[in-house]
Amino acid sequence: MSHDVATPADDNARAASGDSAARGDRSASRLTHAIAHLTGYDDRTFVLRVVQPALVGMIDGTVSTLAPIFAAAISSDSHTALVVGIATALGAGVSMGFSEALSDTGEETGRGSAVARGAITGVATAFGGVFHSLPFIIQDVHTALIVAGVVVGIELFVISWVRYRFLHVPLRNSMVVVTGAGAIVVAIGVLIGGS
Repeated sequence: MSHDVATPADDNARAASGDSAARGDRSASRLTHAIAHLTGYDDRTFVLRVVQPALVGMIDGTVSTLAPIFAAAISSDSHTALVVGIATALGAGVSMGFSEALSDTGEETGRGSAVARGAITGVATAFGGVFHSLPFIIQDVHTALIVAGVVVGIELFVISWVRYRFLHVPLRNSMVVVTGAGAIVVAIGVLIGGS
């Protein structure tokens, strides 16, 4: 009767294999790998040069534009909120694009072209702000506010999902933090708009 005896070398090989599998699961989801392959980047470079700048833009565009849009809607009407929302989103896109491009040349950090990152951040910022401005095409401001609230909820979920999928942040934690930030900014807009 033979017994398999585990040697230290076997234990080390098993541990290394387990560590490698865990790292593989965390660092290279199928989606990340597929998109990275299409862009010609490895997974880590794709996250640094594309996902992170886009995420910064999405978060800023979604969250920072809430206060002026909701303040305008509450203090005035739907048309004013629409104009303020689009102007804020586009202005924030330009500002964030230049901020990202000017804050890091990419040479020291390996984050790639400053122009490419700036463009990604700027476009993501503008999209993030424009989407929850569009419900104010609806003339009834109360209806528009409800629809905008739903759109904001979807945007916050998308941001949380991107953080979960590409940065491996637990979805629940991400939802709590992102929603909390959005709620604070909406409250500021409501307080100022109602004053």
